[in-house]
Amino acid sequence: MTDPLHTDLLELAREAARRAGALLRDGRPADLAVAATKSSPIDVVTEMDIAAEKLITGLIAERRPDDGILGEEGAATEGTSGVRWVIDPLDGTVNYLYGLPTWAVSIAAEQEGETVVGVVAAPMRGETFHAVRGRGAWATGAWDGERKLACRTAPPLDQALVSTGFNYVADVRAHQADVAQRLIPLLRDIRRGGSAAVDLCDVAAGRLDGYYERGLHPWDLAAGDLIAREAGALTGGRPGERPSGDLAVAGAPGVFEPLQRLLEDFGAWHD
Repeated sequence: MTDPLHTDLLELAREAARRAGALLRDGRPADLAVAATKSSPIDVVTEMDIAAEKLITGLIAERRPDDGILGEEGAATEGTSGVRWVIDPLDGTVNYLYGLPTWAVSIAAEQEGETVVGVVAAPMRGETFHAVRGRGAWATGAWDGERKLACRTAPPLDQALVSTGFNYVADVRAHQADVAQRLIPLLRDIRRGGSAAVDLCDVAAGRLDGYYERGLHPWDLAAGDLIAREAGALTGGRPGERPSGDLAVAGAPGVFEPLQRLLEDFGAWHD
């Protein structure tokens, strides 16, 4: 049965992502500069991250003033409705800063702590991905309309294409490089796109067989994780755990399990 609330949340998320994506795509100044840093001097925030989050949170507050909000750039509202929005206004900020196309707006809605709606808009790719819990995952493209997503049939692990990301803290990144070095001979190859949200959607769309990363935050994961799962992928963290800052893993069934075991064996979740 279709839940009218979830439909309403989806439409609001899609509208907010569309508006923020247009702002980021069309409003990027030629002299875009770093406005602040976070975990390290190379973990950057631009004025456009801040502007996009303000646009999204303003729209949500106008339409659903009783909802909670958690945003990467500081938005934090408790709310009283049982719904919380988890927002990454610009996932892939360094790509955006350099003019690379792999960046996205990620918006998820949780109900009583469970993600029920996810939207990831990738304006430079002309695509928006969305999912509602229990209703599958979909992509809308500028050239091919709307299509239902399904992850790839799993190849043998040595033929799997897997993506990852690297932390901006030097010692964590060095450990991640060691793990990747051990994995590469066991896979078809490793990609590094620069946006967790886009990578998870690419697993959903069958463009990647798997994905893993350490050090993500709820706003990096929430929408893309739901989209991947609704497309048939498996997601998790360390064995028996949900995706978290320690480790997030996604993959087609048959790739997810051996990839997760290898990451556990290689200590991907710690220094």
